[in-house]
Amino acid sequence: MSMTTLEDLLVEQIRDLYDAEKQLVRALPKMAEAATSEDLQEGIRSHLEETKNQVSRLERIFEELEIPAKGKACKAMRGLVEEGAEAASDEKSEEPLTDLAIIASAQRVEHYEISAYGTARAIATQLGKENIASLLEETEEEEKAADVKLTEIAEDLMGQIGEGKDAEEEVEVEEKLPRKTTQPGAGTRRAARG
Repeated sequence: MSMTTLEDLLVEQIRDLYDAEKQLVRALPKMAEAATSEDLQEGIRSHLEETKNQVSRLERIFEELEIPAKGKACKAMRGLVEEGAEAASDEKSEEPLTDLAIIASAQRVEHYEISAYGTARAIATQLGKENIASLLEETEEEEKAADVKLTEIAEDLMGQIGEGKDAEEEVEVEEKLPRKTTQPGAGTRRAARG
């Protein structure tokens, strides 16, 4: 599609977002399945439901623009989804590290979406399409909230790794300390001398 107007650019952005969200609807269940943390699984499943609503919101925008709901291949999201799939399928990683890798991939997705929705919203506002701008802003805010939630889950997981490390360090310190050997009667002889 050749763009000659700001409205053409808005349509292009909406089509890109539409394809991006549909890719996520397919990818998020796999990410949730790969996650081991219950909080992360729940967070991803919750965002899946939000993503389905975001697809519906974009379809309302297509109606307002009076054009068919049709996506344009979002190559950026395809790459981000592929990275997420790699993180989720790394069977060699330790349990919390796999979840942290999934979160890192998911946050890249969120940051892409925050940027994309913000740009589309700004274009809609410039065109005076306040209802469309409002719908885009609603999704942008959901993406920001999802990003914050992912950060909280990551911090909890890193705290668990830190706690595990502290316990390991305590064991290592105990193993390095010289062991006191008590011989039978040794304490009695010292007491008698003193």
